[in-house]
Amino acid sequence: MPRARHREAHRNQRIGWLRAAVLGANDGIVSTASLMVGVAAAQVGRGELLLAGVAGLVAGAMSMAAGEYVSVSSQSDTERADLARERAELSAQPGQEHKELAAIYVQRGISPELAEQVARQLMARDPLGAHARDELGISESVTVYPAQAALTSAATFAVGAVLPLLAAWAAPAAYLVAVVSGTSLAVLTALGAVAARAGGAPVVRASLRVVFWGALAMALTAGAGMLFGSGG
Repeated sequence: MPRARHREAHRNQRIGWLRAAVLGANDGIVSTASLMVGVAAAQVGRGELLLAGVAGLVAGAMSMAAGEYVSVSSQSDTERADLARERAELSAQPGQEHKELAAIYVQRGISPELAEQVARQLMARDPLGAHARDELGISESVTVYPAQAALTSAATFAVGAVLPLLAAWAAPAAYLVAVVSGTSLAVLTALGAVAARAGGAPVVRASLRVVFWGALAMALTAGAGMLFGSGG
């Protein structure tokens, strides 16, 4: 009877999309809620407030997409350059590269004899892949694609930014700041907990960390709004 193959799902396989998604949603909520709280503190009308929120949503989503694309593209360019250099070294000095790979395994606790055998077998099958994983630390499971990261960041930013917009639209004028702030902080708490659970991190610590920075951003922008609003 053939043995069933055991499949394992590790959290590092989610790191690419999870990082972009959490960053985008958090930034969408914090940026838009802070912007709207600051504008509301300057005593403007609901129409102007919603217009500022929509403008912040569009500008923020595009900024997140562009920033994430450039960042991940730079990382990909660096990885490609490292792989090209490693490919050239494998072609010019295969013996030296074999010794280098074996030395890596020895440093990880494998005996020199076994390390030589492992290095020889891996290089016979896929020399570039072996050096990419064990020397350069480049793995397909943690590779992030620029377009995927950019779209994920923009979409999640927009979803996050919609929440304070909806809260501002539905809240009574007298409680607008309180409703937008409270709703945003509640969603940030839940989002921090979900992200921590998906990534295997402590839930309470991650949630409190997100809420602290969100509350600080809203408080500072509210103070700026009251200061410049009253001064105008």
